[in-house]
Amino acid sequence: MPAPLTEEQNRLDRAALLDAAEGLFYARGIQAVGMDEVRAASGLPLKRIYRFFPTKEDLVVAVLRRRDRRWRGDLSACVERVQDPRERVLAIFDWLAAWFAEPGFRGCAWINAHGELGPSSEAVLAEVRSHKRAFRDQIATWAHAAGLPAADPVFLLAEGAIVTAGITGDPTPAHHARTAAATLLGTPGP
Repeated sequence: MPAPLTEEQNRLDRAALLDAAEGLFYARGIQAVGMDEVRAASGLPLKRIYRFFPTKEDLVVAVLRRRDRRWRGDLSACVERVQDPRERVLAIFDWLAAWFAEPGFRGCAWINAHGELGPSSEAVLAEVRSHKRAFRDQIATWAHAAGLPAADPVFLLAEGAIVTAGITGDPTPAHHARTAAATLLGTPGP
């Protein structure tokens, strides 16, 4: 009889599974990736995968939730290094430009998931909405600290840049959005 799995092994296996699924789903799309491919990429047997996540939908939600924490955490770490509140708002777009230029950038994982599964999966739709709400709230904190009366214009500039860069494969929309945000802030452009 095999030795029982430790909590640490469960944590490592779950992380490996989420890493593999996220990489595949983001690169190729959720519906294009079968669970056998997730099994092969993670190195875990299907039986073990389904113990962690009884359905593919559960796995997708977990991938999006974990990506949200990391993505917004990375954004926050970049923006919070900037001292001036107005420059913090502009740093959002600097961070986006760097993300857009990364190899393998395929746009917004949440918009992609919504496009594939949003109409048919309440759980995925809820996760997408949660991420977008949290991202908007994050921007609102910085926008209000910079003296902007409303955060939605900055949020919409960021979202528009993300979608446009995802479609074009070009990081330039982040620079254009940054210039527009500088105008909103009444600060000089780049």
